[in-house]
Amino acid sequence: MIGRILLFIIILNGVFLQAQKGTVLNVEIQGAKRTKTSFLKKLVTLEPGMLLDSVLLEQDIARLQRLPSVSHAYYQVFSSDTNEHSVFYNVEENFTLIPFANLFSSSNDAFAFRVGLQEFNFLGRDINIGGFYQYDVFNSFGVAVRAPHLFSRTTGLSFSYNDFTTQEPVFFDDTTADYRYNNRGFEVMGLHEFNFKNRIEFGGSLFTEDYRYLSGATNDIVPRALKVDKHLIKLIYNYENIKYYFYLLDGFRSTLNFQYVGSTNENLPEFLIGFNDFVYFKRVGDKGNWANRLRVGLASNVNTPFAPFTVDNNLNIRGVGNTIDRGTGAIVFNTEYRHTLIEKNWFVLQSNVFIDGGSWRNPGGSFSDFSDKQNIRIYPGVGLRFMHKRIFNAIFRIDYGYGITKDASRGLVFGIGQYF
Repeated sequence: MIGRILLFIIILNGVFLQAQKGTVLNVEIQGAKRTKTSFLKKLVTLEPGMLLDSVLLEQDIARLQRLPSVSHAYYQVFSSDTNEHSVFYNVEENFTLIPFANLFSSSNDAFAFRVGLQEFNFLGRDINIGGFYQYDVFNSFGVAVRAPHLFSRTTGLSFSYNDFTTQEPVFFDDTTADYRYNNRGFEVMGLHEFNFKNRIEFGGSLFTEDYRYLSGATNDIVPRALKVDKHLIKLIYNYENIKYYFYLLDGFRSTLNFQYVGSTNENLPEFLIGFNDFVYFKRVGDKGNWANRLRVGLASNVNTPFAPFTVDNNLNIRGVGNTIDRGTGAIVFNTEYRHTLIEKNWFVLQSNVFIDGGSWRNPGGSFSDFSDKQNIRIYPGVGLRFMHKRIFNAIFRIDYGYGITKDASRGLVFGIGQYF
């Protein structure tokens, strides 16, 4: 008898709590001008007839804030006397047609640049379409389309084509040779979101790698010309739990990238490569942001001068130089503190203090290479960020890195967007 009374009280209490929550009468989007409101409604999970759920409200806002077209979003709830609720999602949009330019030094220390144009909200549906031209000793270009919500709220597709040519140093027998390197091919990836925090990309590419000797050391076992057709199968798994407030970030993200690369030539043999980026952001007061990235990666340990992991200014260690070494494994850690110096209506000036460090496994080497002093590089430095709050990824960065390990270099690194 007592058990039945308790069960009745529990059921009654549940009904009472549900009644207190009330139901959603309608869901509206406000503030969208270039973005289709029908598209935004498709992305949010709260729908008319559902119980009002604060967790879903917060998730929907976070989902909207992730969109390149949205700089900020918040919700409002208006309740009636009958405990029915009207929900309004308010968005502040970014300008998303973005020309960009990146200035840097080539591997032979000559002037190099990349220019391009990207639309991050094509057709008002969060479709990213763009192209670039690059001069880095040689000419390169590429085009790409990414539509993460093409088929449904959770499923999409991406496509890219690149004809990429650079001068690349190749390291062997403690010497260096310069090659003209060309990579031409296309990639198709399927995109799927399992839930708010977990998503996956799976697909592949067909491409041709072409190495042609230019100058430097030679060796009978290292070919002077090599053209190889390749195919690649790629899997990317992304976990993200980051809160966005304009340019300030707080939370954790993990991205696993695993690839199989098949080859038609034993000089560039097939191999596996995998690496994981762990990124952690912490807001510090109203103006500070602490950012951290750890990359751990391994590839098939083939003793080849064309190893896949590189030590490079623009990728992992600021100030180290342009492609100064290669390896079949990498452990890289970047930490920096970003502090807002000036913030106006649309403009932000941000300072940056950082430490970049890492180590590599030599081609054909062992795991002990990671602790070898010759392979360890540590570069502290300082930088500035010039930002436009209303234009997506409109961040011009300049950093100066100064090496403190053996035979270290120093130098400026320019770029668009945060370093990581």
